[in-house]
Amino acid sequence: MSLFAILKSTENKSGHSFDRSFDQCLKCTACASQCPVAAVRPDYPGPKQCGPDGERLRLKSSEFLDEALKYCTSCKRCEVACPSDVRISDIIATARSKYGNNSFKIREFMLSHTDLMGTLTRGSAPLVNKMTAIKPVRLVMDKALGIDRRRTFPAYAKTSFRRQYQNVAEQQAQFARQISYFHGCYVNYNDPELGMDLIRVLNAMNIGVRLLNKEKCCGVPLVANGFPDKARANARLNLANFEQAMADGSEGIISSSSSCALMLKDEYPHALGIDNSKVKSGINFITRFLANEFAAGNKPEMTPVNLKVAYHSPCHLIKAGGVLHTLNLLWEIPGLELQQLNSNCCGIAGTYGFKKENYETSQAIGSPLFRQIEESDADYVVTDCETCKMQVEMSTSKQVLHPLTLLRMALV
Repeated sequence: MSLFAILKSTENKSGHSFDRSFDQCLKCTACASQCPVAAVRPDYPGPKQCGPDGERLRLKSSEFLDEALKYCTSCKRCEVACPSDVRISDIIATARSKYGNNSFKIREFMLSHTDLMGTLTRGSAPLVNKMTAIKPVRLVMDKALGIDRRRTFPAYAKTSFRRQYQNVAEQQAQFARQISYFHGCYVNYNDPELGMDLIRVLNAMNIGVRLLNKEKCCGVPLVANGFPDKARANARLNLANFEQAMADGSEGIISSSSSCALMLKDEYPHALGIDNSKVKSGINFITRFLANEFAAGNKPEMTPVNLKVAYHSPCHLIKAGGVLHTLNLLWEIPGLELQQLNSNCCGIAGTYGFKKENYETSQAIGSPLFRQIEESDADYVVTDCETCKMQVEMSTSKQVLHPLTLLRMALV
């Protein structure tokens, strides 16, 4: 093992591994200059102090835990800026889980156990949607749970994506090429039409879409809300199903969520300590997969889409290095006029912006982006992230589309 690898992961006295990448910190403060929270909250010490600086103290005594760690959004812009590959966001998330108040919290459970909450809405989605939109109910959630009453909840679909897929499953099996789709919680319970758009686009490229035998939440909301053990259990189940899918002839695993794709491919090993090396090379965000197919000459026939759209790059897709793949795809759509928005965080950061104590911070972070969107004359905003979609649609007058939806609109 190299010295660098040893420094990045060592064993503490209790036998548990922890991240030593903070030893690589140069104290250059590049991370602080890119932190969206530090830009709007003068009381937030910033990623350097909360991350590598704070970890050195916390290893001596948990009394050095700074409660300000809870304001970190885990956007990972600090990690993108860091010239030394310090996993700042992971260090902060681990410290919150290890040293913070780990008493059971109903709000955190509800926001993070997305599979369970989605399952509970089966057969009652219209009623749930109406209830969460009623002001008295939102006020009760605000007072009793700490979920801000001003936050708009995503609507649940009447029929899950997995159920809708059954209508096309037989057709998918007819294609010679097969790819497995990790649809995630959002597509399954909130936006099954996005999953159907993915199927239509890939079918137009002569690729069939399979579903995994079983999948669970990727783990992003679980880690963010203090349930790392549950996230690890989910990761093990997901990876076992990935391995089975590839053994059964699937070319790989694709995801239409930028945050899910980042977690599955890049974060499992160091955020959860789960080895994904057997399948990592086969996991891709959908726009990367499609961009590679287009470059290889497998491009569906398209008709002009005479729209002007403004593209917002999600933080986790920036971290994964996938923004250029999405842009390359959008540039391929005939008739599309594309404006690339400034790379500003939208502020919602998954479940972060739903919490009462974070709502004002969330909106302050997103305000430059909201202004730019409102000042544009775009017909739609386009983004790859479901929670960015929620935030932009709640905070602006624009409707938000996924790149897959635009590609589906362009199909002949």
